[in-house]
Amino acid sequence: MFDDDERQVIEGIGNEVLLGVPTVVAAIVGLLALVRWQQVLPSQHTPEEPRSPTSDRLDQNGPTDMTHYGSDSQCPICLGEPHLPVETNCGHLFCAHCLVQYWQLGQWGTRPVRCPVCRQQVSVMLRCFQSGPEPERSQLLRSVNDYNRRFSGEPRPWMDHLRDLPTLLRHVMSEFFSMGGLMYMFRLRIVLCFVAAIMYLVSPLDIIPEAVFGLLGLLDDMFVVLLLAIYVTVIYRRFLAARWQQDAQ
Repeated sequence: MFDDDERQVIEGIGNEVLLGVPTVVAAIVGLLALVRWQQVLPSQHTPEEPRSPTSDRLDQNGPTDMTHYGSDSQCPICLGEPHLPVETNCGHLFCAHCLVQYWQLGQWGTRPVRCPVCRQQVSVMLRCFQSGPEPERSQLLRSVNDYNRRFSGEPRPWMDHLRDLPTLLRHVMSEFFSMGGLMYMFRLRIVLCFVAAIMYLVSPLDIIPEAVFGLLGLLDDMFVVLLLAIYVTVIYRRFLAARWQQDAQ
């Protein structure tokens, strides 16, 4: 019978960890893909809101910035090319003016709006444009900032956080590598979160040790990774309102 050291592929790291890390990553990617697929399915439905006067304004505007676009090619409300687009936490793209009007003129009161496409609660509006005509851009930034201040910090179920992960993490990573993106302190917090996740995965000290429970010991690793990912999206939500408030000034 071989000794424990001879059976290890990499000395100091158990074979369960080497097998478990790709398994955890594959499981997380599969979960995020499933959540994203469930969000895309309702996108074939017809929006409930009627065509608004915004469609007349779209014909008078030039091209918009496409750098942060998702899979949508038109605004589901006005059915035109998204002008000064914003993306919801559920991954659907709208004209900023259309979505703001949908919120301000609808019967929502003090509640966040529901996405006209998938009916999921819209807890945050993500800006997908860098420039635009003034004073329209500043006015829309103030409205979006006001919405995020009101609703982005509200308590939400864990499943809602999981559904938002694909969209929010995509925006976090996009801004993380851009020159005019996130502040250095916020970038440092994100790096520390991912370093902590990696250190926990390779550490021999686990809440549920793989050496005793085998693959079942990977459950705590998966939980820690998901928890850190959700924490990154939470601090990103808190960061958005303050940053956009400065942009609007």
